[in-house]
Amino acid sequence: MTSEQTANMPRKPAQEPDPGAAPPPDGPDGRDARAARLTARIDRLPMTWVQGRILTQGGLSTTLDGLDLGIMSFLLPLITTAFALSGSEQGMIASATLAGALVGDLSLALLGNRVGRKPLLLWSLVLYSGCTLLSAAAPDYGLLLVLRFLAGVGVGVNVNIVIPYLAEFAPRAKRAAYVGSLAGFFGLGYVLAALVGTFVVARFDHGWRWGLVVVGLPVILALWWRRRLPESPRYLLLKGRDDEAEAVVTVLEDAVRARTGAPLPAPEPPEAAGRDEDLGAAAQFAGLWRGPCLRQTVVVWSMFFVASFAYYGFLTFLPSMLLDRGMSITDSFGYALMVEIAQVLGYYPAARLADRTDRKWSIVSCLAASTLCAFLVSQAQTDLSVLVLSLLLGFFLNGLYAPLYTYLPEVYPTQLRSMAAATSDAFSRIGGIVAPLLIGTMYTSLRFTGVFSLICLVLAAGCVLTLTLSTATKGRSLETLTRGS
Repeated sequence: MTSEQTANMPRKPAQEPDPGAAPPPDGPDGRDARAARLTARIDRLPMTWVQGRILTQGGLSTTLDGLDLGIMSFLLPLITTAFALSGSEQGMIASATLAGALVGDLSLALLGNRVGRKPLLLWSLVLYSGCTLLSAAAPDYGLLLVLRFLAGVGVGVNVNIVIPYLAEFAPRAKRAAYVGSLAGFFGLGYVLAALVGTFVVARFDHGWRWGLVVVGLPVILALWWRRRLPESPRYLLLKGRDDEAEAVVTVLEDAVRARTGAPLPAPEPPEAAGRDEDLGAAAQFAGLWRGPCLRQTVVVWSMFFVASFAYYGFLTFLPSMLLDRGMSITDSFGYALMVEIAQVLGYYPAARLADRTDRKWSIVSCLAASTLCAFLVSQAQTDLSVLVLSLLLGFFLNGLYAPLYTYLPEVYPTQLRSMAAATSDAFSRIGGIVAPLLIGTMYTSLRFTGVFSLICLVLAAGCVLTLTLSTATKGRSLETLTRGS
């Protein structure tokens, strides 16, 4: 934010209290009070397209994650033919992005508080889109494997830094709907993957190459769009860059005021004065396991593992399990696509429920509903009942991510937020890897009923854990939640 831009900002209307008019006194107490006032100014803003634009640009992170994961099932058969891959080489290509994403998680854990939210959002997108486009021209298996791995590193950073970034901009009253909508963006990625696979990959010579081009090019446009994103004011406060944080908040207020055409409500008195301490990566990781954060880390890691285990165990084997029941391959793929579309819709009611009741009870509701659906699918006797119950299971599983994405940044302070997001996603991806391996190994003995019974048990365990260990967060500022006020 330049001094010229700050000087040209429109003045606030006279009838609105100006929370920044009186300069804070020097010293730690004065700086802490200034930080508290700035966060209170963010929390009191009404939701408008100003925040919606930030959400849309940030939400593309989870869309590209879903798109990249979903497209591989369409690309892999053609890549196998093009390079005459062995079974183990196919597995390596299929797992390369996930392995890269784990490295991306670790990279974010090290860089999250050093580099900043906005630079990581930009440069991880450059890494992903660049490697995706280069992989479309890969002449052999070895280079393709390396590029898919590096693209995964970009995904791992991008999809996780957006969670604390959005939470740090979200108005308090709409935080669940705002951050939770990332689940809808993720489901959209899977739907786009199915469309690209059907209308591009399957219809052109060298379709897998064109599919990667289609996936990579729009991300470059999104990168251009993202250049105007502001840095997180809470991150700037963490780094002691108070004047920059004030300038970002002022521009945000002016934009919201211009959008609504009305004075802004006065900020509520800050509930918790003080600022977070800037910590190194090792101290951040240790902080996840100390004091009240210990309990929350157990809850958050477990919930992400459970959600990922059920989600990937369900979706990975759904077409195969439907074939096992005697459906045609065309019907099984069509049903699987319908389930993926149902996921996109799942986050809307879950996010609204999280804002009306609480994140905890929205998570419990989605887990309980998913548990019931998984049990009923395991007992279903007809194709129609399997389809309907599978649609509902996909609906509630994706809905689970809406309050879960909101809960994570709420229960950690700013200096631990990116570390918490990175490590939780790493644990989540372990669940996504374990589920297909376990189910694939045991499928001959478990069959259709046993697979869904296993998913049911995992979901039920997650429901009990959430009920006993999670905390209520609705309507509370991030600072109040993380300082135990």
